[in-house]
Amino acid sequence: MKYLIYLLATFLVVVGAAFYLRDLVFTSENPGHVLIGYGNWQIETSLYFSLAALVIAFVVFYILIRLLLSTIRLPSILKKRSLAKRTAHSLEGLVWGLVDAAEGNWAQAEKSLIRNAASSGIPLMHYLTAAKAAQARGAFSKRDEYLQLANESTPGSELVVGLTEAELQLSNKQFDKALDSLKILKSIAPTHAAVLRLLHETYRQMEDWQAIRKLLPDLKKNRVLMEAQIKLLETEVYSELLKETAGTKDLQALKAAWDGVPSYIRSVSGMGAVYYAGMIRLDGGHDIEDELRKSLEKSWDETLLVLYGCIESGKPKKQLDRAESWVSQHPGDAILMRMLGKLCIRLKLLDKAKMYLQSSIDIEPSVDAYLCSGDLAAENGEPSQALQNYRKGLLLASDEVVKRIDYMPPDATFLEVDEVKKKQVIS
Repeated sequence: MKYLIYLLATFLVVVGAAFYLRDLVFTSENPGHVLIGYGNWQIETSLYFSLAALVIAFVVFYILIRLLLSTIRLPSILKKRSLAKRTAHSLEGLVWGLVDAAEGNWAQAEKSLIRNAASSGIPLMHYLTAAKAAQARGAFSKRDEYLQLANESTPGSELVVGLTEAELQLSNKQFDKALDSLKILKSIAPTHAAVLRLLHETYRQMEDWQAIRKLLPDLKKNRVLMEAQIKLLETEVYSELLKETAGTKDLQALKAAWDGVPSYIRSVSGMGAVYYAGMIRLDGGHDIEDELRKSLEKSWDETLLVLYGCIESGKPKKQLDRAESWVSQHPGDAILMRMLGKLCIRLKLLDKAKMYLQSSIDIEPSVDAYLCSGDLAAENGEPSQALQNYRKGLLLASDEVVKRIDYMPPDATFLEVDEVKKKQVIS
């Protein structure tokens, strides 16, 4: 808009000057003259003709200067035009490369991206996308080559190239290499959320729960995960650490591991059961009997109830008396009755055991109750009763298997069995 105003103003000035000169020429009695002498040469002309000649000479001189400057700058202009053309071509190659990558045409995507990378204004995008395409088609050496070129093409790109490299290594299950890449990145950017998130994912895939425990403060401090996700992760980490420690068969190490669990995680449902189960497996049930009993009395839980029945107490009669005191508060609990039956068998109170096991079956039949009843009948010299209980338990177990088979769709694979189990538990 401003150029139009300048042009209009110039035009008005020129028109005004032209009218003024016209009036001056035609109305003046003495328009004046100009005399130019050089040696023996003299030129005499009117003032107005001289002015017109000067204007024409200026215009011609200006045009010649412009032509000369354009000629001098011609190589630079051609270079800029060539660069603009190559840039447009490389941008088009990037777009088509991204389209091919999105459609899964990895080889074509890689070809389009690399062909135009050198002339692109953003070669980093070309090389990173080409690296992903190369990995998708299994060319891992090419992937590493493109990542190296990406790093060299753009100064200061170490972080984004490193993150891409770690992601690709992680997706290809190269956990050790991914971990090495991420450790370098953490030294560069120790609080970067993407670095911490990938570190967490890598340790998780490697099932290195101790490393995740050490990473938890950074995940919290830098808000990599939401608060609820952090608590779930903490619960999982400490649960897995307890299981690992129990696997070492070191009772004192398991106690120390439990002492290291934060109190707010200990109170999470199921955490205590992991610890108690480990202690019982390591023959340390007598050390946790009181603690387990208090947990049950505080919050009634079927898993804890089963674990209490598994404790090999030094005082089994006292253990039975405590368990029987719960019957008045939970009279219709089949698991409690079954657990009491097992405790009675341990104390050789066979008639009492038979009564509790039958009560458990009457409330809610279970394979375990039928099995215990069969063992009890066999011990009492009642083979026919034992076989009848075993048969009922087998039929009940078969019914559960059939239910699972019926629940599964006809085309289900064995990989879907775990999902079927989860759905049955939920339902």
